[in-house]
Amino acid sequence: MDLWVVILVGVLALIAGVALGFFIARKYMMTYLKKNPPINEQMLRMMMMQMGMKPSQKKINQMMKAMNNQMK
Repeated sequence: MDLWVVILVGVLALIAGVALGFFIARKYMMTYLKKNPPINEQMLRMMMMQMGMKPSQKKINQMMKAMNNQMK
């Protein structure tokens, strides 16, 4: 009878640890991506120039705003 209790507690602790680890890692990544966005204005300007476009500041601002709204 005691063996089943030990196994049950072990399984429950494992499940709780995995769930807690997932949520902590998710929160950390969300904070990291908010502070360090993967694409900034300079990178966006380079990508547009490589595609053969002449990027205006207005167009870059529009695209950055659209990406920021999508991230929320």
